[in-house]
Amino acid sequence: MEFNNNIPIYLQVIERIKQDIVSGKLKPGEKMPSSREYSNELGINFNTVARVYKELEMEEIVFTKRGLGTFITESDKQIEELRYTMAKNRITSFIEGMKQLGYTKKDMIKFIETENNYTEGNE
Repeated sequence: MEFNNNIPIYLQVIERIKQDIVSGKLKPGEKMPSSREYSNELGINFNTVARVYKELEMEEIVFTKRGLGTFITESDKQIEELRYTMAKNRITSFIEGMKQLGYTKKDMIKFIETENNYTEGNE
């Protein structure tokens, strides 16, 4: 994983894990690597991964079983809420950016339809 120097590493790791959950790469109930394993895999500090797991646990995206490790939530509702929140954040960011470029709602819809048709033709 390559990191952006302008965003704290722990936030980037949290975002990656969330993305992997909503995309299905990480499955409900799946065991996460230990903090040490994951820190070695990513080449980051152990304490950073511990913070990531703590933050995700506070958001109820993962849970810890003492002595067994950290696991992805088994709650379909929680995963669907996460997916919705992530999509909403991306749409909000897109809309704000397009408004800054001077696009109207109608322009944005047309732009999306045009780009969607283009990408569908290239699949």
